[in-house]
Amino acid sequence: MGCVIQKAEVLDGAHLMRIIWQDGADSIYPAVWLRDNCQCPDCYLDSAKARKLLIEALDVYIGIKDLMFDRKKVRIMWPNDHYSEYEADWLKKRCFSQQARERLQKELFLPECQYWGSEFQLPTLDFGDVLKDDEHAYRWLSSLKKVGIVRLTGAADKRGEVLKLGKRIGFLYLTFYGHTWQVQDKIDANNVAYTTGKLSFHTDYPALHHPPGVQLLHCIKQTVTGGESEIVDGFNVCQKLKEKNPQAFQILSSTFVDFTDIGVDYCDFSVQSKHKIIELDDKDQVIRINFNNATRDTIFDVPVERVQPFYAALKEFVDLMNCKDFKFTFKMNPGDVITFDNWRLLHGRRSYEAGTEISRHLEGAYADWDVVMSRLRILRQSVQNRN
Repeated sequence: MGCVIQKAEVLDGAHLMRIIWQDGADSIYPAVWLRDNCQCPDCYLDSAKARKLLIEALDVYIGIKDLMFDRKKVRIMWPNDHYSEYEADWLKKRCFSQQARERLQKELFLPECQYWGSEFQLPTLDFGDVLKDDEHAYRWLSSLKKVGIVRLTGAADKRGEVLKLGKRIGFLYLTFYGHTWQVQDKIDANNVAYTTGKLSFHTDYPALHHPPGVQLLHCIKQTVTGGESEIVDGFNVCQKLKEKNPQAFQILSSTFVDFTDIGVDYCDFSVQSKHKIIELDDKDQVIRINFNNATRDTIFDVPVERVQPFYAALKEFVDLMNCKDFKFTFKMNPGDVITFDNWRLLHGRRSYEAGTEISRHLEGAYADWDVVMSRLRILRQSVQNRN
């Protein structure tokens, strides 16, 4: 019964509208926002779900000329006799109270985040089920958003499986290494991943100003000894660093670090970026980690007296990542696809022995978080409608 209107009235010299709902709650709406969001065909293109009304045509000091309402709808006449209607459900969802705004933001962006450490239980789903069933696909992407990583099992031991996941969400993220790329030992490797050596904890591609949000890694062939994967929940490590050494956290969340990547693959490239290793939002919450020691540039654009303190802070951060309480180690089997949050998780690999032929082969790809979140919202709606 929360979306039944009990009363609607004009306040503040017609610059505000107040609704009292049947559940006893009330909502205040500025007249300028109501006029800006008129849903009539002249002001709103329903086929595109997009506003037609231009800011140039908006009177930002507008008042309400006349207000009418019933239990399910509000009708407003404006000073120029333009007429607007607003459904009760639509208005209640967009209430400006802090509680309502927080609830809607959670619905839109799904910010729930479950931290984990060495005791982690890796969420696992069937690759085929995710491709063909919306409920499994929804479980895949909602777990990916909440926990940061999901393993899919049962993919074929051949190239092309990650392309199917790309189509499932929408499309993959093209980079200078191609739509997909092959992680295996290569002569004159153009990336340290294409060797047999140990890879320390890192995020992929901080050399881009917008690093890929999600990484997909499909195991096609696995070496008998070595080559284990290591992962760590970077957000959890950041929280621990902030508790243990606030100064180190402050340095890593305020110092811009140069990253570079130069070479030839999908095409020739010369990439430069600047990132804070720990990136915060306007509420000082960690939203992304940008760290790859291999592509951290020799150029370091800070005053000389800030160099050594930066290295000390970075060393403490990396030491925490490698602490047995935080890192989780596992070995991929042929047919496994690991999908993980490249903004949150840092991943690494233990070394393995090079042979006369390729003994370990992964196919990788990237996806953008905007694309993944779009599919997650659509799948959520599909599952809710089904249930």
